[in-house]
Amino acid sequence: MNCLKTLAGAALLSSLLMPTAWAQEPASCQQVRFAEIGWADIAATTGVAMALTEGLGYQPKKVMASVPIAFTGVQKGQIDAFLGYWSPSMDAIVEPFQKNDGIKILPTPNLDGAKYTLAVPTYAAEAGLKSFQDIAHFKDQLNGRIYGIEPGNDGNLLIEQMIKGDQYGLGDFRLVESSEAGMLVQIQRAVRQNKPVVFLGWAPHPMNTQFDITYLDGGDEVFGPDHGAAKVFTAVPTDYEARCPNMGTLLNNLQFSVEIESQLMDEVLQKQNPVVVAKNWIKANPAILEQWLDGVTTFDGQDGLAAVQKHLGL
Repeated sequence: MNCLKTLAGAALLSSLLMPTAWAQEPASCQQVRFAEIGWADIAATTGVAMALTEGLGYQPKKVMASVPIAFTGVQKGQIDAFLGYWSPSMDAIVEPFQKNDGIKILPTPNLDGAKYTLAVPTYAAEAGLKSFQDIAHFKDQLNGRIYGIEPGNDGNLLIEQMIKGDQYGLGDFRLVESSEAGMLVQIQRAVRQNKPVVFLGWAPHPMNTQFDITYLDGGDEVFGPDHGAAKVFTAVPTDYEARCPNMGTLLNNLQFSVEIESQLMDEVLQKQNPVVVAKNWIKANPAILEQWLDGVTTFDGQDGLAAVQKHLGL
């Protein structure tokens, strides 16, 4: 009997000392709900996240929402991750949600080096429309319009505030809201006719190569310095990393560059499935997986990198 106790004790000690596999996450973590707001950049990065979680044995789901609804969903625990918090342009929108620990913003941005402000075709800048202060002087040629994207987004709100406050003499202008795709159509139409047009511009985005555009100077007070220099962060429910630590590690690892996102977005804007686009891009750039999957396992605790490589046929 003493011998059996000794053996059992030795086995227990050995099991405690041996490296163990990561524990499987709760079943409630298997479905991962990502907010998608209809922007090509967020569609692209969310497509990558969904492709990876799929390969890891999770069940990713896309939830279409406006920007405010996306943050509301995160706050209420109805959305697990939103990869589209553009700072500083969304800071005023996010502030109420961060009060009383309503949501958590992961500390490392998923994108650095972005920009977000008003832009014009370069021929319009060469004609004198170079700054926010110049817009009012071109009111007739612009038909008193500034083109934004979908209602409720942060850029549109900033434009509306400028108009309501008669900032830069824009009190008589009108914001035209539609969608990212609708705005691009208006730019294309103006370029074909060689007419000036003022619109929300940002990078990364293929608009920077599809059109010869110039970002307007002088908008620091509204969009921030250096032509709206921005960082993009990921928002999650406050307790998400504690409940689903493996997914928390993956979301913290997901960091992109302007070049990577521009490549992904080019395909997304051609109406291709963002998850398929992401899979194809990863197959062509497999080395990135080591960074994104560092310390990440499958849902059931197995080697995450090996599982995703197998899932993608690498």
